[in-house]
Amino acid sequence: MKRFLILVALVFACSSAFAFDPFNEAGIDQRPGAQVPLDGAFVDEAGKSVTLAELAGGKPMLLVPVLHNCPNICGVTLSGLAQAARAQPFEPGEDFIIVTFGIDPKEGPAEAQASLAELSQAFPEFGGKAHAVTGRAEAIRAVTDALGYRYAWDDRIGQYAHVAATAVLTPDGKLARWLYGLAPEPTDLRLALTEAGEGQVGNWRDQLLLLCYHYDPETGRYGSLVWMLLRVGGGLTVAAGLSFIGSSILRERQAGGRR
Repeated sequence: MKRFLILVALVFACSSAFAFDPFNEAGIDQRPGAQVPLDGAFVDEAGKSVTLAELAGGKPMLLVPVLHNCPNICGVTLSGLAQAARAQPFEPGEDFIIVTFGIDPKEGPAEAQASLAELSQAFPEFGGKAHAVTGRAEAIRAVTDALGYRYAWDDRIGQYAHVAATAVLTPDGKLARWLYGLAPEPTDLRLALTEAGEGQVGNWRDQLLLLCYHYDPETGRYGSLVWMLLRVGGGLTVAAGLSFIGSSILRERQAGGRR
């Protein structure tokens, strides 16, 4: 009996170790420059059939994978993005497009409209300047697979496990940058839009600003290139100093040994 109980415990432990965990499946694979299909058929918040190309209209796009009917992070993610967009100089609808992209094929225009209405209520200036789309599973997967955006159904919570992030696309649908988290920094958003705009967004000052910052794909943030170079230069200086001291000590010992 004791051996049987031990065997049962081992089987349970092994099955738990290899159990499917949707939150481990969710994530982003780095695919910079990936071409996102813009011609797939989707439905917008008004129930109209649209493509991402039609919504983009030749402008950079902020594509936010969400569950429109989400009790958790999606509303916070959209609010954080809206706050960042409000705090930087480019105008939504004029310089770039915001599209909340539903990843659940069971959702439709009603859910998309409700989530967009909630966003517009909190940020009236975005009314009519953002779009929400839903679509069939194959159309959704074509976009998320191209982006490297992974999500998985979780029976425990009855929805898709997914990460909070915003994809910044060029006007022709290439992935320029990912901005991770619930609320991107306004400067990061500005720099990402400047890069995605490929000279069409921002002025020479914005282009010059890009020379001073470096994008880190691990964090989804822009860091000061000047500060990074100073740190590297400081490290090299310290290393050179230690090397000089070590060489001097070694020469002194060798000279003492010859006396």
